[in-house]
Amino acid sequence: MGPSAHAASAAGEYRESADDRRLLRCVNCGWGMQSLFVQYSPGNIRLMKCEHCKAVADPYIECEFMIILIDLILHKRKAYRHVLFNMLNLGVGEKGVLWKLTLFYFVLDVCGYSLLKSNKSCLDSSGSLLVSTLTCGMVHSSLVLLDILLGNLTFISVFLLGTRFLLNLSFDVIRYRQIVLAILISSYFRLFFIAMMVWEFPSSVIFIIDILVLSSNALAVGVVTELQTAGCLGVCVGAHVAKFFMNHWLLHLLPD
Repeated sequence: MGPSAHAASAAGEYRESADDRRLLRCVNCGWGMQSLFVQYSPGNIRLMKCEHCKAVADPYIECEFMIILIDLILHKRKAYRHVLFNMLNLGVGEKGVLWKLTLFYFVLDVCGYSLLKSNKSCLDSSGSLLVSTLTCGMVHSSLVLLDILLGNLTFISVFLLGTRFLLNLSFDVIRYRQIVLAILISSYFRLFFIAMMVWEFPSSVIFIIDILVLSSNALAVGVVTELQTAGCLGVCVGAHVAKFFMNHWLLHLLPD
């Protein structure tokens, strides 16, 4: 199969510098790569093979984005390695990306929290969920933001303590920043909250999304840390459960 037009357009996206080569990975075994492909001319590239497993290091370079997205939804470890290491290249200019993703994560969290509040008290039989949610948000906006901050502070505290003491992960600012980025990126299922703000869905969908986010977080942390997924799942479950109880405890404190 020859290189596709998508591969040609992605040449600049995947071109690595001397500073970020250490972060490139073979999607099959996780082995470090100095280069993922050789470009002979625009639209003419040759994918490199991994010296460790002898397979093509990253075949996703020639794949359309929809194929990558499907594999992400199916929780394929190869797709997560491709996105986290070879596509986004964690560690290169990550500070600006970290703040932007954090802000977007909080916006989605506010949407999810508002949906829970709407299902609790603000949704009447004749009104739409979007109108009810906006009404609740205007009335209790400061309390909602405070609860979101406390819930996420609980989540990150339990998560960092779990990675430090349960997974025996040595303290490294750069490593922990990469883990936080992996958590934010792998929470893409929360984008469905935006659709739920417009169209009515059963409240159970919120918890289904949370379960998908949890499993995606565990896989992403396992990919970044190269630790067993079972241990990462245990830490993520503990952090999500702590956040769940914190949010629901605070949710019941809000006036109807």
